[in-house]
Amino acid sequence: MNTEIKPDCKMCRSHLPDILLDRDYAAKQPGLASHFETCADCRAELNELLSTFALLDEYAAPEPSLYFDSKLHARLREAEAAGPEGLWERMRSYLTFSTGRSFQPAIACALALLLVIGGGGTFFQMHDFHQIPESPAISATVNDLRVLDNNIQAEQQMNQLLDTSGSEDEDTPPTT
Repeated sequence: MNTEIKPDCKMCRSHLPDILLDRDYAAKQPGLASHFETCADCRAELNELLSTFALLDEYAAPEPSLYFDSKLHARLREAEAAGPEGLWERMRSYLTFSTGRSFQPAIACALALLLVIGGGGTFFQMHDFHQIPESPAISATVNDLRVLDNNIQAEQQMNQLLDTSGSEDEDTPPTT
């Protein structure tokens, strides 16, 4: 019984770089070799990549001219000698060309200090100082007493209204 899993196109394409760098890689993997024999798409892609690699092997880069280095150094000297255009350019060129120091540690320290100062409020739990403090919770008894007081005041006001309106009604005879 053969328990070998037949590789699919996705797995074969993931092995293409290995096959391109080691021509015997596909022979070492019998599943890959059989898939490239049966699958026309994978075989075509492998052949295209092999032909591209063959063209790259044939390519010869042109040699630079004999005066390339001297021209490059002359242009670099001119760029260093030319005055920068503005204040920021002068400052950048001063920091780039004049000093041998790197300002990255100083910038890192400044940013760390900024984080410490900005994060200090969170560390000391000062992040909610803009919120209004909550009033203490009112107990049910105090709330009931306030309601009773409001009811007594409302009853007194109603009695005053009835007393003033009752005295005017005594002068007029009742209608039947």
